[in-house]
Amino acid sequence: MPEVNSQQPINSAATLVESYAAGKRDFSKAELSNADLQGINLKGSDLSYADLSEANLSDANLRGTDLSFADLGQANLRDADLRGALLMSANFRQADLKGANLEKADYDRSTHFPQNFDPVKAGMQIKSED
Repeated sequence: MPEVNSQQPINSAATLVESYAAGKRDFSKAELSNADLQGINLKGSDLSYADLSEANLSDANLRGTDLSFADLGQANLRDADLRGALLMSANFRQADLKGANLEKADYDRSTHFPQNFDPVKAGMQIKSED
C-alpha cells in the first residue's frame, strides 16, 4: 500500500478550493503557476513560498494572506483584495495590480513590484528588519 504524504504541496486549483473549504489554511510552497483562481476566497491563508506566477487571481479575496517569498510574477491580481497581506520578499514583477486593494499590506525592501508601481500610494506599509 503506498504511503500518503500529507505534506505534498498543493498543485491544483480544485485541491486548493477543496482544502480551504475543509478548514485548511496552510498552503505554503503551493505550486499553482498558471492556475485560474479568479474570484477565489483564500482570506487568512499561508501562501508563503508559493509559486503563483502567471496565475489568474483577479477579484480574489487574499485579505490577511501571507504571501512572503511567493512568486507572483506576471500574475493577474486585478481588483484583488490584499488588505493587510504580508508581502515580504514577494515577487510581483510584471504582475497586473490594477484596481487591487493593498491598503495596510506589509512589504520590505526585498519585495519586487512591477515597474512604475508605488507601494506608498497604494497605502502599503514598509517593514524594516529591526
